[in-house]
Amino acid sequence: MARSKSSQRWLREQHADPWTRRARSEGWRGRAVYKLMELDRKDRLLRKGMHVVDLGAAPGSWSQYAVTRVGDEGLVIASDRLPIDPIAGVGFVEGDFHDETVLNGLLEALGPGADLVMSDMAPNMSGVAAVDQPASMALTELAHDLAVRVLKPGGSFVTKMFQGEGSDAFTRALKSDFTSVRIRKPEASRDRSREVYIVATGRQL
Repeated sequence: MARSKSSQRWLREQHADPWTRRARSEGWRGRAVYKLMELDRKDRLLRKGMHVVDLGAAPGSWSQYAVTRVGDEGLVIASDRLPIDPIAGVGFVEGDFHDETVLNGLLEALGPGADLVMSDMAPNMSGVAAVDQPASMALTELAHDLAVRVLKPGGSFVTKMFQGEGSDAFTRALKSDFTSVRIRKPEASRDRSREVYIVATGRQL
C-alpha cells in the first residue's frame, strides 16, 4: 500500500531527526524521553521512592526513564491500549483506562495512590483541526480526571496538550486543583507542533 505524503514526510523527519538518532544511540525507546528529562530537570518531578502512573506509555520511553529516577523503592505503572515490550521494574496495564476493568486493574497495581501522573497521550491525527483538537483535549481531560482521583496531597500532574480551542479553559481549571500550573515547550518538541506540556504541582484536596 502506498504511503500518504504526510506519512512519508514523517518517516523522513524521523530518519533525519537528531533526537531520534540520539535516543537510539543511548538506548531509549523514543525521542519523547528528552521531553520528560527536560521537564524533570526544570520542575523536579521525579524522586526516589515515588509512585508514578504513565498514561499512553507506548513505546515506553517515559516509563523507562521514570523507573531509573524512582529506584527500587519506587513504583511505575504504565498503561496503554497498545502492548509494550516489558521494562524491568515497570508494571503494565494494557487497555483503555477509562474502561472500568482496565481502570480497576490500574488502581489495584498502583495501590494507595500516586505522587505523579504523567500523560503523553495523543489521538491519531487526521490533519483536520476541527477533528483533532477536540480529540486531543478529550484525552487531556481524561488524564486529568484520573490524576485528581489517584494523586496524593501535594502530588503532580504532567500532560501533553495541543494549544487551540479548549486549551486555555483547561489550563485555568487546573488552578483549582493544583497550587502551581506551568506551560512548557520542551526543546525536543517540534517547532511546528502546537504541542506543549502542562506541569501542575501541589495537588490540593
